[in-house]
Amino acid sequence: MDARYVFHVRFRLDTAEELSVEPDEFETRLYRDAAAPSEPEWLFFRDTLWRGELEDRKHFRERTEDALGVPVLSVEYRGFETDDEYWSALTDEIERDLDAFNADDVSEVVNKYFGSSVEMQ
Repeated sequence: MDARYVFHVRFRLDTAEELSVEPDEFETRLYRDAAAPSEPEWLFFRDTLWRGELEDRKHFRERTEDALGVPVLSVEYRGFETDDEYWSALTDEIERDLDAFNADDVSEVVNKYFGSSVEMQ
């Protein structure tokens, strides 16, 4: 069972005065493994992506800088990659507590929090 969040990161390499690099800015993808449904942090998509830390771009950029150890110029959420087994477990867990998402059905939750960002592997 696999799933991960995908981010686009633009970062810079800072060098000592006597050194230089070209280019000094780079773009890459950053992946964060998704916690299994019902485990701590499984609600990352709801609590961090949709209405949490990612909405505060400066704060999330600083957290990404701390994690990567380089100056981060920008970080953006790009998608959610998952396999069928994880997706089934996730939607089952969502269905168990629709009230936590203020929704009437799983499709509404998926549309609200993931939109078209889900990619099945």
